[in-house]
Amino acid sequence: MFDLSTLNPGRILVCQQRQIGDVLLSTPVFELLKKRFPEAELHLFTEKKCEPLLRHNPFIDRFHLIDRKDGFFRQLAFYRNVASCGFDVVIDLQQLPRCRMMSLMSRAPVRLSFPASVLSGLIYNRLVTPKDGYASETKVSLLEPFGIRWHKEGPRIFLTAEEEEKARAVLEGCGLRPGDRLIAIDSTHRRASKRWPAERFARLMALLKKEDPSFRFLLFRGPGEDADIATLRALCLELGMKPEDLFVPSPLPDIRLSAACLKNAELLIGNCSSPRHMAAALGVPSLVIPGASGTAWKFPSPLHRELRPELSCQPCSKTECADPQCLLRVSPEDALKAALDLLQECRRA
Repeated sequence: MFDLSTLNPGRILVCQQRQIGDVLLSTPVFELLKKRFPEAELHLFTEKKCEPLLRHNPFIDRFHLIDRKDGFFRQLAFYRNVASCGFDVVIDLQQLPRCRMMSLMSRAPVRLSFPASVLSGLIYNRLVTPKDGYASETKVSLLEPFGIRWHKEGPRIFLTAEEEEKARAVLEGCGLRPGDRLIAIDSTHRRASKRWPAERFARLMALLKKEDPSFRFLLFRGPGEDADIATLRALCLELGMKPEDLFVPSPLPDIRLSAACLKNAELLIGNCSSPRHMAAALGVPSLVIPGASGTAWKFPSPLHRELRPELSCQPCSKTECADPQCLLRVSPEDALKAALDLLQECRRA
């Protein structure tokens, strides 16, 4: 295979099918590719649900959005239509079956990915062993044959002025006033092994409120999570918090409006899910109780911290656990101290 550092591609396709957080973590790939190849068209192959957070990204020229609900023949037509763009390079960051199909049907002269199985050598003609580390660093490490290196570029979300203004109006409608200190709370997760108990989130919020009466809390939620948020809100009220301290925008904001609301927060406290990556992309400090999650999801900055007990079994990345000590050994008092320390450091910065 020829030296890729001398290549001057006209069109590049990056395949990162899902999930929302993983796709957001791929944004440094586009930023660095555009810097290396400013004249190249950069295309992204992903799922429809993942596009909103990447909308208005100046480094992505075109999206190719697959709908997994489409039947076989519609998906086949989709692959053929995308392949007709005539890519010089395809970079597969994920190697899911649909990514492999897209890479194969592209017939691009350069098809680059990582060694995952026997299929890798059949579909791709340049395999790069990725580096361990922060997820964005791992993705960017596949670009080393182009002479591209990672320099702690993080994920990025590009909000419009109109979106930021709408978010301020939403928060004001919830009761946010000048002088209030907003903390975003991400208490939900579909995996029990990565979900700090709601009772502990409520206790932490009550302790924070006692520490500083100006704190207000934005309760993050996604589709289908209204019942979880109602439970958390009820627990907070039982601990003596007032309804006006708890912001639950209605109707449910879309993900871009949620991101715009998050940008107004001093801190995000939550589980290991996509909001932590949104916080990193927006410059909002974060405190995460990762549970079973691995270490690749923490942005390498003192403004992004984890509460991770020292356990021989952690991280295990299990989806189920009968005794999740990685979560249960983190007390609300532990989280309170870490949150206050982080807020204090942010104010000094």
